[in-house]
Amino acid sequence: MNSSIYLVLNMHFAERLVAFRKERKLTQQGLGNMIGLTKAQIYRYEKGISQPSLRIIKKLSLALTITADQLLFDQSERELPNNLHQQFEAVTRMTDEDQRAIETLIEGMIIKYRTREMVGDIRR
Repeated sequence: MNSSIYLVLNMHFAERLVAFRKERKLTQQGLGNMIGLTKAQIYRYEKGISQPSLRIIKKLSLALTITADQLLFDQSERELPNNLHQQFEAVTRMTDEDQRAIETLIEGMIIKYRTREMVGDIRR
């Protein structure tokens, strides 16, 4: 990941939007024109006065050639611990049947965790 993207991902949404727009040398008007919004609405998003709908987030990410995750999340919010990252990479090389089995196991563990969470029985 290049360093400018790393810095952008550690900002809040409004700051990330500004940084990605400027990195692409777009004005607020130019970005607005690309996605069918006014300069004033882009300004409101960039100042944190207004929050875009999912439809607009999709348009913003396409116009800025980034993922919606890059626009919305801090880097730490979407990272997997290294050991899980390596394990999930291994899963991608497995057969579809094995991947479905692992998905079922993970879903079961999530349900178990959430159930324990609801009854206040989570020990860390």
